[in-house]
Amino acid sequence: MADIQGTYDRLFLAVPNALADMLDAGDAGGSVAVCVDGEPVVDVWGGWADADRTVPWERDTLVNVWSVTKTMTALCALVLVDRGKLDPDAPVARYWPEFAAAGKDKVLVRHLLSHTAGLPDWDGTVDELHDWPAATSRLAARAPRWEPGTAAGYHSLTQGFLVGEVVRRVTGRSVGEFLAAEVTGPLGADFHIGLPPAHDHRVALTIPPTGRDEDYAASAPDNPTGSEAGNGVRVRDGNSPAWRRAQIPAASGYGNARSVALVQSLLACGGEVNGVRLLSPAGCDRAGEEQFDGDDRVLGMPMRWGLGYGLFGDAYGWGGWGGSLVMIDPDSRMVVAYVTHQMREPTEDTRGLELVTTAYEGLQGLRR
Repeated sequence: MADIQGTYDRLFLAVPNALADMLDAGDAGGSVAVCVDGEPVVDVWGGWADADRTVPWERDTLVNVWSVTKTMTALCALVLVDRGKLDPDAPVARYWPEFAAAGKDKVLVRHLLSHTAGLPDWDGTVDELHDWPAATSRLAARAPRWEPGTAAGYHSLTQGFLVGEVVRRVTGRSVGEFLAAEVTGPLGADFHIGLPPAHDHRVALTIPPTGRDEDYAASAPDNPTGSEAGNGVRVRDGNSPAWRRAQIPAASGYGNARSVALVQSLLACGGEVNGVRLLSPAGCDRAGEEQFDGDDRVLGMPMRWGLGYGLFGDAYGWGGWGGSLVMIDPDSRMVVAYVTHQMREPTEDTRGLELVTTAYEGLQGLRR
């Protein structure tokens, strides 16, 4: 069995065992964290940080979590809503006047968060993703594909720029700067949107699925935890220094399972973790307020969307291209996070959901 490092409550033994099984099955590396009541009951990692399997995965190894980044960007918006600085029912143009072009004057902030704004397509280059003014200007000039609020279509890359620009207009800070100053900094969480060069040595670069190379590109998933939907981004793009430096708030966040679980525990625990309160209980509840229930035009499958999160029964969260995932259960006050740099084909990848299932098994023992 693969060697698993870290700590865990014995009731949650199935979680590190599941990670070991994944490594034994061929995965290079990964980390898993489970928090209950804001406290870690699982914080484990294992495997290798490089494709050649010469560099061990360490406690502080970072990976690109792809669309799990969306949950961090959404949380920034929810903090601003809770502070009365951002109104989800306001037109986006109230904060970003140029956005009213091409018939978007009635697009609401909540439409951006719930993938119902009608702007799912990225038709620019990968290089333009690294250029914030170019990316946001392109989106401000676009006409929506459908009447905003009437349909949903996963905004794979565009949601981050749309929500992020609203955050910037309201606060004067980029979403990465706001996240660091107002969320991850106070919590002491090792998560970054716009990764400084000093952290490069800790990054485990993304490894494409078996039989694929770095030209492997994002495509629409067959399940809600597969994530990027046909945006043309390749593995080599995500592994570039330019991607790490850029703030692409839908897809370029870097962290580990511990940091993801810690931050998202705010929503599982009524807005306060380790004595740090960043949201009110009502502010947390907004994340799970259903905005759409039906067939997602981009994902090609039924979806329920909340304010920034996919809704799955009484829980909510989201997954990233390649397998990383976070799931939040406010009723159980539990968060499960899994991050990996080892991609599998989306139709074959059930790793995140397997880990969530094993975490619930441990939770049942804990609550007895």
